[in-house]
Amino acid sequence: MEAYRDQYATLFKNGRKVAVIGISVDADTTLANWARESDFPIVFASDSGSAVGKIYGAFDEKNNVDNRSLFVVAPDGRVTYVAKPFKVLAPQSYSDLAHAVEKASGTATGGGAPGGSSGGE
Repeated sequence: MEAYRDQYATLFKNGRKVAVIGISVDADTTLANWARESDFPIVFASDSGSAVGKIYGAFDEKNNVDNRSLFVVAPDGRVTYVAKPFKVLAPQSYSDLAHAVEKASGTATGGGAPGGSSGGE
């Protein structure tokens, strides 16, 4: 999450027309404290029962954990980009994410986002 925080202004245009929600199985109080201490500019949601993770295929039943998955949702509610798993240490992941956010918000300047996948999951 620190990488999102550190690249927030560039990736998400400081939140203009973009909502970033980090969903975790951690308790809401744990997430709230962590977000405050780390000065995250995004919203966190607790999915302690893994219901959201299961719906979006981000829950690993075998190991009983959520995978690091990333979804871009367009203003009309469609999932327009999926990265499973999202490779947090790969610079290309953030380039792809920036393009996907631009495309979903209607501000893309052309070209496709390599990697990841798109479609209505």
